[in-house]
Amino acid sequence: MIQGLGDMGLSLTLAAAGSALGTGAAGMAAIGAWKKAFAQNKMAPFILIAFVGAPLSQTIYGFILKNQIIAANLPPDSYPFQIILGAAAGMALGFSAWMQGKAGASAADALTETGKGFGNYIMVLGVIETVALFVMVFTMTALPKG
Repeated sequence: MIQGLGDMGLSLTLAAAGSALGTGAAGMAAIGAWKKAFAQNKMAPFILIAFVGAPLSQTIYGFILKNQIIAANLPPDSYPFQIILGAAAGMALGFSAWMQGKAGASAADALTETGKGFGNYIMVLGVIETVALFVMVFTMTALPKG
């Protein structure tokens, strides 16, 4: 039995990098929105943390995908395929997380300013999340059977 090399953790690493960028963008916007609220003696909505945390799920998807690539236990001649597949999927997951964070940043600003639209903003983040889910599932179905 061969011990699969997998994608050398690229799907997880690149997805996590995107999650870091996304949570960073949304987090900075949430802090700015809270500061504005405090400066105006308004309630600072704690719910903004939902926008900040949304990009974290792509790290989980990267982890699941990494494990599936390893579990496929493919032969050594497919190592380049595994690495390219993991890197491409990881980049797609990472970009999804990053853009989700940027959308979350806009949502944090809009919600704090208006106090309205939370459901709409979460739906936008959900659509971006769907891209990451598609990447994970479609990549897993592209794995050859070892």
